[in-house]
Amino acid sequence: MSTTSTQPQLPVLLVFSHLRWGFVYQRPQHLLSRLAGRWRVLFVEEPLHDADGPPRLDAVDISPQLTVLTPHTRVNAPGFHDDHIAMMSSLLHDHLDEHGLHVDVAWLYTPMALPLANAVGADCLVYDCMDELSAFRGAPLQLRQRESALMQQAALVLTGGPSLFEARKHQHGNIHCFRSAVDAAHFSPARLNATSAPARRARELQAALPHPRIGFFGVIDERMDLSLIQALAERRPDWTFVMVGPVVKIDPHSLPQLPNIHWLGMQPYELLPHLMVGWDLALMPFALNESTRFISPTKTLEYMAGGLPVVSTPIQDVLQLYAPAVAVAPAGERFIKACDTVLTEGATARRARQVQMARLVAQNSWDETADTIHTLLEEALLGVREARDTEADASELPAMPLAARA
Repeated sequence: MSTTSTQPQLPVLLVFSHLRWGFVYQRPQHLLSRLAGRWRVLFVEEPLHDADGPPRLDAVDISPQLTVLTPHTRVNAPGFHDDHIAMMSSLLHDHLDEHGLHVDVAWLYTPMALPLANAVGADCLVYDCMDELSAFRGAPLQLRQRESALMQQAALVLTGGPSLFEARKHQHGNIHCFRSAVDAAHFSPARLNATSAPARRARELQAALPHPRIGFFGVIDERMDLSLIQALAERRPDWTFVMVGPVVKIDPHSLPQLPNIHWLGMQPYELLPHLMVGWDLALMPFALNESTRFISPTKTLEYMAGGLPVVSTPIQDVLQLYAPAVAVAPAGERFIKACDTVLTEGATARRARQVQMARLVAQNSWDETADTIHTLLEEALLGVREARDTEADASELPAMPLAARA
């Protein structure tokens, strides 16, 4: 007699993101790749405009339990625009039905996807508020209103750093701060293979660039203080500035063009440690404006895991979480002097800084963060289902006679 066993179906985590999976590798990719396997993760990107072809949903498997879904529609509107909702809802329903899936949790990185999360009939809504999106250039007018509605409906809210948590903590009863973490092994110089393809590519890109090399990687947008980059390059013409990352929402022609500034564009996540190992200092030259008021840069710990000293403008979360391991100074002459000081610090000061950085890196692991969030997701889903069952049981009770009520 033979028996067949089937693996229990994983709960489905349907994620709506304003960031594409193949964009800069950051919080969503780190968390969701670690949750996949405990959850069946479907990552829904913003739709792409396809004027000629029929509406469709492209599916790409990143891993056995992680699939990226990219909608294509004829609607020429940005993001999760309302004009997309009906068609995207139909595409998602078809995909779920085809694979026999029910959405247990809908995870939103943008409140603009709330109508879609409701349309797919998710049991539980989760909001990962990793940025103050309403402060970004080109933010939809209805974003704040939709975020307010999402805060009312979500069973669980996460924030990307202490500044955002402080701004949101009174808006929800189950809100948790999960600051940026790091994959320390990925960035550790000791683990790099000098003969690997990424190592060879890094040498191709910057071997001819003289030292000291001052590096940055990340999205280059309205949060970047381009005038500070210009001033640094002008005041220190013997320094080489290596700027890595995509240029988004700003005119590429606005980037300062000097002989000692090298704009390398977007590079793969696998290449970043090999570029960093050739740098002498890492920068976080953020402007101080509405779009940076609540940021908690992921790159801070990544720089430190790579053993690089860091100089940053006074971003609140950086001051609160990482100073004095990170040197912090306002844009202008004091920032330039801070770079001078870190580059020329003695062996004792450098060792003390490295001890501080190593401690911070060890305390902030994406693996541990994902484990904690997994538990919170399970608890939120269970709570929603128990509340729903209790409400259903109450609705089935016979009506109490009027005399008894009296």
